[in-house]
Amino acid sequence: MNNKPNPILDKSYAFALRIVKMYKFLSEEKHEYIMSKQALASGTEIGAFVTTAQEADNRVIFHQDMNTALRKAERTKYWLKLLCESGYLEENLFLAINADCVELIRLLTAITKTTRNSI
Repeated sequence: MNNKPNPILDKSYAFALRIVKMYKFLSEEKHEYIMSKQALASGTEIGAFVTTAQEADNRVIFHQDMNTALRKAERTKYWLKLLCESGYLEENLFLAINADCVELIRLLTAITKTTRNSI
């Protein structure tokens, strides 16, 4: 097992945990189930695709998985914004979790651009 620090792997996992906690709060406290479940699915899939990319057999598959993670991050950003603007997610919580999502998008964009240029 590789013990080298991997910021995108660590950040996407930490983000997934935040999304799970947000979903739990929204479903239990706010009784919101539809949009929060969409955010849960896309927000946790970011890390899942980043994780599978680490085991890719070649750079093409690595790029495809990272690109899918990027698309899931963009989708998560959409659901977070919708949850905030519909009044389910308080603005301060939205700003904090959205900042993490935007950071993931920046990292994933850089990774996919770099790998796209090297395939």
